Amino acid sequence: MTDSKGKSENSKDKIIGEVKEAAGKVTGNEELELKGKIQSSKSDIKEKAGEVKEGIAEKINDAVDKKKVNKEDK
Repeated sequence: MTDSKGKSENSKDKIIGEVKEAAGKVTGNEELELKGKIQSSKSDIKEKAGEVKEGIAEKINDAVDKKKVNKEDK
């Protein structure tokens, strides 16, 4: 399971990125808008990477458990 600290950091980065992007659009500051888009996108990527990592760990654990059960049956 992904830790709650990591999830809250990603959520915080996503919100801050979206605020920066909106502020950049309103003020015409293209650099701030771009920084916001980048920060928000990084948050999305980190979230997806965490989901993939969890899925891989779950599959490995399942395989190890299955192997243990098979050994015990013999």
